[in-house]
Amino acid sequence: MPRLLYNYLFKRVGFNVLVVQLALSVPVVLSYLLYQLPPAAVRGGLVFPALIGVTPTVAFVTLPMAVGVATALEFSRMASEGMIAVLYALRLSAWSICRPALSLAAGLVLLGYLLANVIAPHYTSGMQDVLNVINNSLNHRMLDAAHFYTFSNGVKTLYIERWITPDIAANLFVRQISIEKMEEETITAARAEFRRNEAGVIVALSNGSIQTRSITSNEVRIANFDEYAMALPMQGSGSLPQRTWRGVYELPAGAFLSSWTLARLDHRQAGEWMAEAAKRFGVPILAVAHTLLAMALTLTFGNITGRRGAAGSLTIIAIPATHIGFLVALESLLRISGWFALLLLAAVLAEILISAWMIARVNYSPKAKRLDAEIPSSVSYAPVA
Repeated sequence: MPRLLYNYLFKRVGFNVLVVQLALSVPVVLSYLLYQLPPAAVRGGLVFPALIGVTPTVAFVTLPMAVGVATALEFSRMASEGMIAVLYALRLSAWSICRPALSLAAGLVLLGYLLANVIAPHYTSGMQDVLNVINNSLNHRMLDAAHFYTFSNGVKTLYIERWITPDIAANLFVRQISIEKMEEETITAARAEFRRNEAGVIVALSNGSIQTRSITSNEVRIANFDEYAMALPMQGSGSLPQRTWRGVYELPAGAFLSSWTLARLDHRQAGEWMAEAAKRFGVPILAVAHTLLAMALTLTFGNITGRRGAAGSLTIIAIPATHIGFLVALESLLRISGWFALLLLAAVLAEILISAWMIARVNYSPKAKRLDAEIPSSVSYAPVA
């Protein structure tokens, strides 16, 4: 194929991939954030960390489908405009026509592996930190008035009557238990101002009282104060609060592979590990498989002369259906048994081999036969008068 034509087709398919990838990723990311984040997360400043945390994962999962759909769109356009027939007339083979899209798909496979094993595990921790803050009410701007909140495994209880500003509350109640001192403290204040520092949140209390009761005796002490400060284990200005757990989807490639020795001991953890491994190492290669399938369907069932619309819509629908079916099987079957990985691998290989066979069949041109070879030698012709 001439270099100019190769670059033209490469850029056309690449631009379509970019458009389709944005069209697929943006709705998925937004719908996921709307489902996971409450409205209070907006005023809590958690939307941006959650967006950064979930985008790389969505990107590498949807990238193979974007490549396949973009290739199907471009080849359907070429077929409807008769461009493929022109390329055949230039004595270009089917594989030559497919080469720009295959080269792009191979490069995007490498990008998919980079996203799945390096970028996504690093940034997905941010999304899990955001969910940790939401589930445990660790952001003071997300606290609702007239609601009791517990922290530190029930050791600390907090109640706010109403909010004056996003950082200033009226009539605050705090109950906390000190295991070291064997005391229970009940703190009330007419005004409380929440101030973030690097490590957490400092609450500046005004016009209140502290009631201290010993757990081991009936001794009670009451003290009034004008100004009092206390620390809360909440989200600070430096970073999100630390979690005590870490999922396999947060591990880089080396640590992820090493974690199999522990995951295999538990059936549920083994299923989680196998599903994550299939996503990391199986999903990116689907870019080549879906690209081959899109070109094979278009070249085989499409009308390359452009005289009438053919199977363009069928090709565009087949790619998302195949990709979604693979993801559903991946998430469901591998959690039941790891042996289903062989079935999924066979399905991917079948898609690649069948698509390659269909393209090779289109590319095959039988040799022309001599007409006189088909005439029997016993046939005689009458002389012409």
